[in-house]
Amino acid sequence: MSPDAALHAAPARSAAPARSPLAPVRTGGPLAPARTAGIVALGTALPARSVSSAEIAAPLGVSSEWIERRTGIRARRHAAPGERVSELATRAGAAALAAAALEAEQLDMILVATLAADEITPSTAPLVARELGAGHVAAIDVGAACAGALAALAQGSAFIEAGRAEHVLVIGAEVLSRFVDFDDARTAPLFADGAGALLLSAGACGQVGPFVLGSDGAAAGAIRATRERGVLEMEGHETFLMATERLASSTREVLALAALELDDVDLFVYHQANSRILSAVAERLGVERLRVFDCIAELGNTSAASVPIALQRAARAGLLEPGARVVLGAVGAGVVWGATVLTWGDEPGVRA
Repeated sequence: MSPDAALHAAPARSAAPARSPLAPVRTGGPLAPARTAGIVALGTALPARSVSSAEIAAPLGVSSEWIERRTGIRARRHAAPGERVSELATRAGAAALAAAALEAEQLDMILVATLAADEITPSTAPLVARELGAGHVAAIDVGAACAGALAALAQGSAFIEAGRAEHVLVIGAEVLSRFVDFDDARTAPLFADGAGALLLSAGACGQVGPFVLGSDGAAAGAIRATRERGVLEMEGHETFLMATERLASSTREVLALAALELDDVDLFVYHQANSRILSAVAERLGVERLRVFDCIAELGNTSAASVPIALQRAARAGLLEPGARVVLGAVGAGVVWGATVLTWGDEPGVRA
């Protein structure tokens, strides 16, 4: 066969292995990519108003103790009237940039994970880019509910590893208090508002990845907000079981992909959905509860903002030493889930 013919010859077909309908996407592995992405700064932004569980409990006819026992939440932040999710996202992003002493014009991409955009359109990310002064940077919203920040982190890291970006700002931001039925005891105590940002840079001391991302649309009815009602609805028991199982299984999968054991992990930072879920995951994995970070008591469930806010709180608490290995994980409506392993770098900037 001539060289030209060989170039155009159809490749031999081989039978593809059967794939489970729930098999997640796996990216990365124990061999590090030639070019890596690391977290160089974190930033958060929270509304000023703190709402106690006693205030939430009164219309429900329950006690604050009942809420705290079932969720671990004593208080949560609610946005003021007129306070926009793009404003919170901008504040968190600005804090991360300031912590890294990086100018917004140096960004190649801004990814904003949210399910509570200010409008149906435009998306949140272009508004944030404008407010930050980032020029004509690529600005994209990511919709994966409570797993949104993880999905955005996977995308941002991939752009850096592929050499298509040097600096990517990942933001999770929510104003879920506007989508809560305060007469529904299953959701009213849980959901809250806030924003968290992660700044990724090429060649940083730390490293992000590998990732496991998965979905199961057959379970979509467990958590939803229809256009007709416009409020969050949740099957509490089903969601609890599903979140526990998916967080535990994706943790094991991503550690296997990274060629690590549970004992190699210094801290597990999961989506802060419910303190009882965090305890159940720790028990299922067989790890000490203190190794599973929990900051839900004063913040509630901030959906896509939850993982970056929790990581920032863990860093400020002095729980992340250079070289520490951290598992991040989240499960959200869809149903979607994901997990990744971080290697913490030398003193990433951290700012509220």
